Amino acid sequence: MARKYEQLASSIIGNVGGSENISGLTHCVTRLRFQVNDDAKVNTEALKNTDGVVTVIKSAGQHQVVIGNHVPEVYAEVTQQANIGASPIAAPTKVMTPGARILDFISGIFNPIIGVLVGSGMLVGFLFVFTATGLIPQGSDLFDFFYNIGFSILYFIPVALGYTVAKKLDMNPLLGLAIGAALMHPALQDRDLNLFGLHVNVNYTQTVLPVILTVILASFIYKALMRVIPNVIKTFVVPMLTLAIAVPIGFLLIGPLANAAASGIARGIVWLYELNPILGGFVLGGLWQLLVITGLHMGLVVIGLVALAAGPTPLLSFIFTASFAQTAVVIAIWQRTRSRNLKNVALPAWISGIVGVTEPAIYGVTLPRIKYFIVSCIGAALGGAYLGFMNMLTYQYTGIGIFAIPRFFGGDRSVPTILIHVLIAIAIAMIPAYLFTLFTYRDQPDLADGVTDNNVLDDATDDEVASDFRVTNYGEAAMASAIASPVSGVVRPLSESSDQAFSQGMLGPGALIIPTEGVVVAPADGVVTTVFPTGHAIGLTTDDGAELLIHIGINTVELGGQHFTTLVQQGDRVVKGQPLVEFDMDAIKGAGYSLETPVIVTNYDNYQGVAETNAHLVTQGEQLLTLS
Repeated sequence: MARKYEQLASSIIGNVGGSENISGLTHCVTRLRFQVNDDAKVNTEALKNTDGVVTVIKSAGQHQVVIGNHVPEVYAEVTQQANIGASPIAAPTKVMTPGARILDFISGIFNPIIGVLVGSGMLVGFLFVFTATGLIPQGSDLFDFFYNIGFSILYFIPVALGYTVAKKLDMNPLLGLAIGAALMHPALQDRDLNLFGLHVNVNYTQTVLPVILTVILASFIYKALMRVIPNVIKTFVVPMLTLAIAVPIGFLLIGPLANAAASGIARGIVWLYELNPILGGFVLGGLWQLLVITGLHMGLVVIGLVALAAGPTPLLSFIFTASFAQTAVVIAIWQRTRSRNLKNVALPAWISGIVGVTEPAIYGVTLPRIKYFIVSCIGAALGGAYLGFMNMLTYQYTGIGIFAIPRFFGGDRSVPTILIHVLIAIAIAMIPAYLFTLFTYRDQPDLADGVTDNNVLDDATDDEVASDFRVTNYGEAAMASAIASPVSGVVRPLSESSDQAFSQGMLGPGALIIPTEGVVVAPADGVVTTVFPTGHAIGLTTDDGAELLIHIGINTVELGGQHFTTLVQQGDRVVKGQPLVEFDMDAIKGAGYSLETPVIVTNYDNYQGVAETNAHLVTQGEQLLTLS
């Protein structure tokens, strides 16, 4: 007896150019994804007209043959007839602009440590508060103990970045960690070394750029060695040779060049200050945060401390307002955003920013939203210009943030006069940056590029009536059942999906949600009918008979299960509100994928109408669809 999908599979294989034209085949919950050797051999029109094929989409270098709910069975038949094994799900190369690639790389290496940076910054911030109020004496053992705990992640950041950069570049992350540790080993810091004919004396603690560039170099060495070293010895020979080659180059060449760049910048700032104090303050204030994210700032701090040892210096004055400008921008974003996740990052980030620890704010909030990072730099530049105009010098090296104010106490001016000028500089840095962000920041999706901001929200109010519905071309009849929203977020018409199969309703009507929380819950009581192995999609049949598909993100099958955690299995009975899938929104977005989540009624033929809510915002459990 003929197999159920034998004819369909045969037609598909023939129209993609035969089995010899198939270079790769994977599937997701709705479609077969073909990679072919010759596009010209694919008969797209014939595929579209094949019985059992919903449509064909050419995207990301793939011919995506949309099947619907029965794609696993069709996939099994195609692989059997074409005599090809099950292919691992691999992401094709995504086309990105150079700027997008840089931001994707920065996001990928800093996102994993943002939480630790925030926690450490909060710890140091509270410590300075306790010191200022006299609860913990500065210089006491208790102060030193917690201060060093809080600053440990910044001190050892080359180790953490070595790990994350290596992971981002598909290299053994522990090898990246070893490179970071090697660069900043205490026995090699601030020591005269004569190696391979070179004389160096460097310090890489608290630096960023040397380890990033060294691990990038190491990744090429590592991958080349993995291709040529025999399997039996590559486990230990590849790390040995990678360390032996990359670390000396990083330590002796890359690192010193980064330090030389910092020294050159410092000399340029001194020259600018001598030429025009306002210009010097503007440039250094504006550049300071760029120096922080490249790790070049520490060289400038060292030069400033050397200058301070010889007398009052402007070098450490102009950087004072940078943390306040950054904090002002983050406060405004925290106030404006409706994303719970972004609020959770922004709140501790601006609190730690007030006391001068801005890394959580930079890496967690403003740098991924580059326009507002630039706004903070402009605010810092304006504040620095005022400090230059008033010739505000640093007389002693104190704390950071608000606790850096005493650094200006000295000279012929009285403390009240100094405080007035300091507060004016802070206001000049904060107010324009804050107001611009407050009036311009919007959580907006960028569906045209296929990448959606996971913080998307309209200015819609929470009291918009969720009982008003858009009916989707299926007539009107009495209500049969209600489907709650499986995720919290912004509701969009399904027609706005960046995926043609969803936007044209080829798989059924429904709604599109831009999630603001990384968890999918059961929209009704029912049974789990499909759990895709990668966790990006789940099918459910409700007790009322509705068959639902919840598809988290677009093309997220290509992640191969990364960033998704399934909490149920096929056949499980679930109740409304029960968690089904957890997903890491920041990681998925950072990998370049849209988070838009279609909720589809796949057995729509059983209903006369499928209506979606007119509300702009929904939370889990609120009514999303009405089936009549």
